[in-house]
Order: sequence, then C-alpha cells, then structure tokens
Amino acid sequence: MMKALVMSEPGKVAMIEIPKPVIKPDEVLVRVRAAGICINDVRDFKGEGHYSYPRIGGHEFAGEICEMGEAVNTNRFYIGQKVVTYVVDNCNECYYCKNGYENICPDFAFTTAYQNPNGISGFGGFSQYVAAKAEDLYIGRDDVPFEKLAIAEPIACVLNSINKCNVEFGDDVLVIGGGTMGMLHVMLAHMRGAHVILSEPMEARREKALKLGANVVINPLECDLVEEVKKVTDGLGAKVVFNTTAIPALALQALESTAVCGTMVMFSSLHPNHPVEVNLGAIHSSQKNITGAQNGSVKTFWQAVQLLNKGIFDPTPIIENIYDYHDFDKAMECAMRNDTYKVVLRITD
Repeated sequence: MMKALVMSEPGKVAMIEIPKPVIKPDEVLVRVRAAGICINDVRDFKGEGHYSYPRIGGHEFAGEICEMGEAVNTNRFYIGQKVVTYVVDNCNECYYCKNGYENICPDFAFTTAYQNPNGISGFGGFSQYVAAKAEDLYIGRDDVPFEKLAIAEPIACVLNSINKCNVEFGDDVLVIGGGTMGMLHVMLAHMRGAHVILSEPMEARREKALKLGANVVINPLECDLVEEVKKVTDGLGAKVVFNTTAIPALALQALESTAVCGTMVMFSSLHPNHPVEVNLGAIHSSQKNITGAQNGSVKTFWQAVQLLNKGIFDPTPIIENIYDYHDFDKAMECAMRNDTYKVVLRITD
C-alpha cells in the first residue's frame, strides 16, 4: 500500500492509502520525493478540467528508483538512483511520434492521465510511488536536490518554446506575463543572449525579472504595450514574443508587438478558450509567424535535466515555497494565489 493525495471531486483532496503500483518487466517503481503544483493542478482543483475522478495530480515530480523490472538495463539504472520521468505517454507509433513531435501525440489525451473510468486518473506525482517505463527516465545527479529536479518538467516546456524560435544573441524578445512560466522564459532567453523585455502589471514581479535577466520591464496598465515595445526596439517590435498568459485578448497584443518576419509563440493555453479574431491580411504582408508550444519533448526533458545536473541553471528563484505533502491544503492555497511562483510538495514518510 501507499499514501496518495486523491481528489474525489473538484476541491476535495484527501490523503488515503491505495495499492502501490505493480510494475511491468520494462518499468521501474519510482519513490516520489518532490512534486511541483502546476497551474493545471490548480485548474483541476477548481473544477476547470474535464477529467475523470478519482484523480491523483502531479506531473512535475522527481524521485528515486526503489524497484526494477526484470527487463530494465542494470548497466544504466540501479536502486536508489535519482530520476525524472518523461510524463507525456505518447504512442511511439503515429505520424507525430515518428516525426519528432512526440510531445503532441494525439493518443496522449486518451490515456489514464486524463480519463480512467475503471480506476484513478492522473499522473500520480502526488503520491508515494509511480510506475514508469525505463525508457522514459532521465538520470539526476546525487548532489541535485529532488526539489530542483522536480522543476525539470516546466523547464522542459519552456525550452521547447524557446527552441522553436532559434533565439540568437542580441535578439529582442518580449515575454508577456511574469508568473512561473513567464519568469522561466525570461531566465532562459537571457541565457541565450537575448535582449529580454517583460510585460507584467505586478511591480514585485517586474523587479524580480530585472534581477533574473530582463533588460526592460513594462507595466502594461500604464502604457500602450505595443508602442512601448517599439520604443525599446528601434521601432521594429520584438523578433520573438512569448505569450505566457491565459487571457485571449492578450494574444492580439502579443501579435501586434511582434516584428515583421518575427515569431509569436502561444505558450499558454487560453482560459476561457474564446476564439481570437486575427487580421490574416496583415500576417500575409508582414510575414509574421504564429506558433504554439505544448509540453516538453524528449529532447528538451534531456536538456532540462542537464541544465540542473551541471549547475548551469538554478530554478531556486522561482520556487515560492516547499510544503510537506501532508500540508496539501496550505500548499494549494499558496499555489492558487495570483502573486506566487512554483509551489513544491515534499513527499515524506
């Protein structure tokens, strides 16, 4: 048996004991040690998802191998080894998986991560143990804390976003939204040598961004963002714009802030997902690119873990607080505030 935070319905999460996963020959049993609370976990808690219950959230997690199937390569993996798991349960068979787009495999939406009429749905990170395929594991170094390794998934998502745009030294990059994912865009775009502009109404977040790599910060409530971006980019607009907000109206603002021949990335999903009217004639004449970025890929998970393992990137500035998972209510209350960053659960016992 194991302890798990099980959501019986939106807003109701209880620590209960359920059977521990039974692993297959090609799987390992991961003893979860830390798990981040994602905005999607918050939306689940609020009842904004369309998933089956009961449900165990938590797709941002790290832990250690405590059991190995007989087919697992013992030359690569061992009991007690720190690992991060690739959580996109892609089929490895479809057009997308065969062409390097495994992160948007259409079969993923129909897995037990979302719907499980015969049992518990979810990713399982808010529990003591998770079964994982050995091929989905990334090895963490012994000296990297579990709480940092748990941030590998959001880092991988942001790397997927940035990699799509080929951000180069000196490029003007606009990040809209200074929450956890927006701040990760600021930090990682800065590492790529970009001139980083952040649009964010909260003063504390703007000040934090300046310390973490932003060159210019803008309060969009006090000025015309599009005009302000043009002022600091010699009238061109930003070569790359990352919209990390869920507000549909800001998608148009992001596009208008994008330079001719530039790229606008819809990083965040929209809530509510209302259609946005786009002037396609202007897209035609300006050759602007509009694209999206969803999930981390196999490669960007690898890159994220390498950044953490080698001490190249430190996610500590965006870790708001760490709670024992027995204090889930307090942790979720913190995560639901609009002024916080990443909340991490420490899985004890």
